[in-house]
This record gives sequence, structure tokens and C-alpha cells, in this order.
Amino acid sequence: MHDLLVRGAWVVDGTGAARYRADTAVTGGVITPEASGAARRVVEADGLVLAPGFIDMHAHSDLAVLTEPDHLAKTAQGVTCEVLGQDGLSYAPVDDTTLPLLRRQLAGWNGDPAGFDWSWRTVGEYLDRLDDAGLAANACYLVPHGTLRALVVGWEDRPATAAELARMCELLAQGLREGAVGLSTGLTYTPGMYADSAELTALCRVLAAHGAYHCPHTRSYGAGALAAYAEVIDLARRTGCALHLTHATMNFGVNEGRAVEFLALVDAARADGVDLTLDSYPYLPGSTTLAALLPSWATAGGPAGTLARLRDPAARELIRVAVEETGSDGCHGVVTDWSTVQLSGSRTAEVGLTVAELASRRGVRGTTAFLDLLLADELATTILQHVGHEANVRAIMRHPAHTVGSDGLLTGARPHPRGWGTFPRYLGHYSRELGVLTLEETIARMTGRPARRLGLHRRGLIRPGYAADLVLLDPGAVRDTATFEDPRRRPEGIPYVFVAGTPVIDGGRPTGARPGRTLRRQPRGAVR
Repeated sequence: MHDLLVRGAWVVDGTGAARYRADTAVTGGVITPEASGAARRVVEADGLVLAPGFIDMHAHSDLAVLTEPDHLAKTAQGVTCEVLGQDGLSYAPVDDTTLPLLRRQLAGWNGDPAGFDWSWRTVGEYLDRLDDAGLAANACYLVPHGTLRALVVGWEDRPATAAELARMCELLAQGLREGAVGLSTGLTYTPGMYADSAELTALCRVLAAHGAYHCPHTRSYGAGALAAYAEVIDLARRTGCALHLTHATMNFGVNEGRAVEFLALVDAARADGVDLTLDSYPYLPGSTTLAALLPSWATAGGPAGTLARLRDPAARELIRVAVEETGSDGCHGVVTDWSTVQLSGSRTAEVGLTVAELASRRGVRGTTAFLDLLLADELATTILQHVGHEANVRAIMRHPAHTVGSDGLLTGARPHPRGWGTFPRYLGHYSRELGVLTLEETIARMTGRPARRLGLHRRGLIRPGYAADLVLLDPGAVRDTATFEDPRRRPEGIPYVFVAGTPVIDGGRPTGARPGRTLRRQPRGAVR
């Protein structure tokens, strides 16, 4: 007796191979070799596509999986696994001193929920907390480099000492032993942006020794984008660690039409034997905190030091020069155009306005409105940056190393819709409507390919013996409905989502089930 039988679906198995029509049976959370016989439940799937569950290679759900356990932002899209700990900043490993400062720094990304239990300190304890709470979808974790640096060095703008670097390497190795799949770096965010080449090299050697991967937010996606990509590719070449270029983009006016140059770097590295993959989201605007646009020197010392400089007239003038005249490194070396910076979350200002519009209403210059708002919101303001290029987005998604990552911030009044729409947008807009990728190619980028990067054991494909993380979708109807004006709208055309054979979306409705769990690296490298 099978637990589940999906009858008559078109199977897209996650390899990129052509679809085929078949019945698929599940027993004990696993796809079975034979689909004949009786089943406790039968789903008639004529006209639907059965795919492996989708894997979000770049998620900012580090707290949302605990505070919103149905996690409809992702499960409604068909996501059955996501990778947390991104951009070098998250909440483990920490100590009693570092955690409150990180909570303050990351409030714009993840909120800072009242009455929340912050009792973990290590990577292993954080993963245990997720499992104890119960997850709708599975989760992997990257050790965040900025968090390591905050714990060992603090928020100071200086090289790590030999002893500090050794300690960071020890903590990274500990996090990998406790189940993390790799290391993320956030090289335009404090304090990770203060790391020099020697520091990154030492950490990447630890990754190579453990068979884990480096996931960098590079030093620039603007004026210095190609040099920033070259830096992390060189690190991979020299240390032998695998490299995953997350939210791979070429943004701002200086990079219009230049994706081909970026992809030439990728192709040359892969030809040299570098184990390199990448992900991207299918939208033009980016999303981050407003404070990220500050020059790096202005954020030294952490949130308290930053706020002190925002109150100092001399420091404010130096910041103005950086953002208006020379190009802040926090804004990727590009002079900031305030008409492209739109508020998506603020405690004190109207969301939806650009900083230029806010400044006009207040009768001040754009940089003054920027600095005053950071003070009023205590650095927690979030923004959209309208700096992308459609030709670049399409060129990157066509690359054979490509996978999918939403990079979706889920807090704020009007967050980026990519947190709710990335996967159906690829399937509906870019595959069905525009034909940029076939359905089979699109699904491979969401399933089998990211599963290989993560080293997931028997996940990511529809094969006997593989975990029954599955999505049933209507290929003619699947689409995103989340918009910049209404970003939390659920997609259409994804009626069933199963995690380990248990429905989390059933007939288009959430079930409240929590069959997910953390997937952790094992001593021999497989992630189970």
C-alpha cells in the first residue's frame, strides 16, 4: 500500500531531459520503484507537470521559518528547500555580546521580533532550534563570514590578527562539522567588507578541506563588478574551494549590456577546472537596506558608531561627497541616483517613495533625506534599487551554470516581490511567455542542478529512492502575481507541494504540516 500515488502527470525529472507521462508512487516519504498497486491517497494529475521540489539557493528566511512556520512565501511557490545564512550575515555562531548588535544590524532584513527566544549560540544549536520548532520546508545553512568576524574581531575596519584569523577558521570548521554546507561572505556589508585577501584565502582553504563551497556577495555589482568577480574566482582557483556566485548580476548604467564579459570570466574559470555555479533572480530591481549605501568607513564600529557619524556634521559632509560625487563603495562605486532608490520598509517615512521624492517633499537635498531617514529609522530602512538591465538578466539565466535564488527579504511594508514570486515568474514569464528557457531547462535550474551544488543526498530529482519533495504545477497557468505594489500575493498554477511525501500545499491551500527539517553536511560530505 503506497502512501501517495500521483496518476497521469507529465514528469519533468530535474535533469533537463524531455518530459514523459507516468504515474509516481510514494511510500515512507520516498519515491518508490513501482507505481502499481493501491494507495492511501491518489491525486489525479492529468495535464499537470510533476517536478522535484524547488530549491531556493539564496533565502533570507533565517527568522521567518520560526516566526511564520507555514512559510507560505516559499511553499506556495513550490520551494521545498532553501539555503539560509546568506550575504555573510546571520545569527549563528554568536555570543551574548555579538547577538544584540547583529539583531540591530539585521532588523531591516529580518525584523527583530519581540518576545523571541534567542537561546542558541552555535550553528548546531540554531539548526536544532529549527528542527525543534518544525519546518514546512527543508533548510540548509551557510556559516556567515561577517558574523564570524563580528564575533572574533568586532566591527573594526582593520585586518584580523593571526590569532583572530585562526579563531575564525576554527569557528568555520566547527560550523561545517555541525552541518553547515559552506561559507557566505558579504563584501559590501560591515563587518565582512573589512576582510583582506589573506583572510578570505585562509577561510576558503578550510572550505576546500571540508568539500564545502564559498557563496560570496562580492565587493561590487556596479563600477567594480568585473574586478569583484575576478577576486572571488581567483580565490577559488588558488584554494581549490567550490564557488557559487549568488545573485549574479551586472547592475547600474556602467554595466548595461556587459553580462557577456562577466560570463566570459565564468567560462574561463570553468574551463580551468574551477567548480563554479551561480544563481540569479528574475527581476530588474535589487533590494537591500538603505544603510548599505553608506561608505565602509562610515559603518566601522557597528550600529552605534554608524549612528554617531550620522549625527556629526563633518562626517555627514564626507558621506555626502562619497555618495554624490565620488561613488560610495557601499553603493558599488557608483554615484547614487536617488530617483532609483525606493523605500520598501520604514518606521517613519512613506513607503513607495523614492529618496528623491522624499527629499523634494521635505525641501532638502537627496543625501540629507537619506541621512536623516537612517537616523530616524535607526538604520532599519529597506529599499528597492532600480538598477538592473533586462538583457543582462536574460543572458545570465541562460548560462549552463545557472540556478535560481530569490534573495527575497520578507519584512517591511512593501518588500521586493521576488520573495513571493521568483519561481513562478521563471516558469510563467521567462519560460512559457518569453521562451528564454524550456520548461525542462527551467526546472533543472530549480532542482537537480542546485541539489548537486549543495551535495544533497537523494534529493532534487524524480527517481526511485529519492526523497518525495515534489511539486505539481499547471504548465499553462503557473505565474507570479506578486507586484511591487502588492508584493505578498501568492502565485497561481501550483496546486500541490509535497515535502517528504506530506502535502504542505494541498489543492492550493496550506495544510499546516511541518514535514521539513534541516539538511546537514555529514563527515564524508553528503548533505542529509
